[in-house]
Amino acid sequence: MRTIGREVVEAGLLAARLEAYEPGEYVGQESFMRATEIRDLATRAAIGAGTSVLDLCCGVAGPGRLIAEALGCTYLGVDRSPDAIAVARRRAGPRCRFTIADVPPVPEGGFDVVLLLETMLAFADKAPLLGAVAGALVPGGRFACTVETGAPLTAAERSLMPASDTVWPVPDAELRSSLEDAGLRVTWETDSTRAHHTAARALTRAFSEHAGDIRAHLGDAFLDDLLTAHRLWTHWLEQGRIRKLTLVATRGGG
Repeated sequence: MRTIGREVVEAGLLAARLEAYEPGEYVGQESFMRATEIRDLATRAAIGAGTSVLDLCCGVAGPGRLIAEALGCTYLGVDRSPDAIAVARRRAGPRCRFTIADVPPVPEGGFDVVLLLETMLAFADKAPLLGAVAGALVPGGRFACTVETGAPLTAAERSLMPASDTVWPVPDAELRSSLEDAGLRVTWETDSTRAHHTAARALTRAFSEHAGDIRAHLGDAFLDDLLTAHRLWTHWLEQGRIRKLTLVATRGGG
């Protein structure tokens, strides 16, 4: 299958994404989060002028760029994709820095806040990741993230989901235990399942309506996988098969 550049993907999906979100809610995110949710999470994590923020698996860094520009923090985005980082660098302002790296390990530096938005799902074993996150935070630092909770996918579910090797929901009790073992105490959380079901449904509808243009830009296989994944997420979130949590956890010692 041909490799499609990240800038091409972003351009091919832009019209549908803008249609799926309410005005002002799309800021370049590659996820079900709205801009309002991103800003609220940043506020809950006490991000402000002078706060040092590490954004893990940032992709093209839509949320990170929004936070840096709106709140005046210092920002380092990390992603393993050179293509995504190239897009992020072209779009970002002077407050943002980026580096290409696998996660974990996590960059050292004593950060006030670590972000991990919409990508904890990709880690089969979350305990080493959470330990690395805690190690990157100063005492009293905050970990702000979204996470998909639920039983592991069955073989049948895995056979239906495109790129299922990046889809690893975590049982709620296991998540809490891993956070505690890493020295991270949940200080705020909200259940985002309903909001993200609404977003998944709107994106599915928009991608379907723009299918001709998406197919022309990105190909049949890309479109088929895109629609299949979004239909499954819409169903799983609606049925409660997966719950979506947004939370802030604080490192002890502060």
